Amino acid sequence: MFTQLSIPEIRQLFRQELQTFFENHPPTTSPVETDELLTIQQAADFLKLSVPTIYSLVSRSAIPVNKRSKRLYFSKKELTDWIKAGRKKTTIEIQAEAQSFVGSKKRR
Repeated sequence: MFTQLSIPEIRQLFRQELQTFFENHPPTTSPVETDELLTIQQAADFLKLSVPTIYSLVSRSAIPVNKRSKRLYFSKKELTDWIKAGRKKTTIEIQAEAQSFVGSKKRR
């Protein structure tokens, strides 16, 4: 059997249910991404390269690095971005870019 509730009673019931829900399911906060500084040995381990290879990349300015005194420091996030920047495009991506480029040149 249905009982009729007034609007204020429905609102109060709704508030109570929401309060119960949020007490049992606290909101999750997204973890704050902190950037970690790595030594040259840690960077070599992270990149799975040898330390001399890392030194070679640093001397050619081919890898992002921070230098303080005589020490080298590497940002883990920058190293990850550096790796991702070396991604090769697929044949389909290259063809799509070529078609887009040729199409934009014809309109002029």
